[in-house]
Amino acid sequence: MIHYQLRCDQDHSFDGWYKDSAAFEKLAAAHLVECPVCGSDSVTRALMAPAIARTPGVKGRAEAAPLPPAESALVPPQPPAPAPLTAQAGPPGVPQAAAGPMPAQVLALLQKMRAEVERNCDYVGADFAEEARRMHRGESERRGIYGETSEGDAEALQDEGIEIAHLPWVPRADG
Repeated sequence: MIHYQLRCDQDHSFDGWYKDSAAFEKLAAAHLVECPVCGSDSVTRALMAPAIARTPGVKGRAEAAPLPPAESALVPPQPPAPAPLTAQAGPPGVPQAAAGPMPAQVLALLQKMRAEVERNCDYVGADFAEEARRMHRGESERRGIYGETSEGDAEALQDEGIEIAHLPWVPRADG
């Protein structure tokens, strides 16, 4: 996973996470990377400071927070989801980001992503892992699906070569 600081042609700054630099370049060239502020699809990478890995055990090393349970989806390649959410204290029903309340632009982008998944994929509920396996074996029509699965089942699917994505499932924009 690679993190980029991005800028649109309207001079809005935002960040994004991508599988690798080639994935970002491909998505940007196809105009699939959009500014969360104005919706412009003319996006470039901004100048960034390099990420420097810390040696394990060095004082001040930040520990990764555990990921919360998330909806899983088997979908055609799409822009990756933003940075994972972590559970923190806050008002019930209001998503929290690692540093506190989620910025409105990020929440709006995640709500848009949820609406796209719901519009274009079939909800299979708790049968997610089994339906993904049936599709992988050719026993069921290949299509986008979403539903719930345990972390263990998600890991097993990936070990079997079945690509899935964990999506932060925020409340609907209309609700």
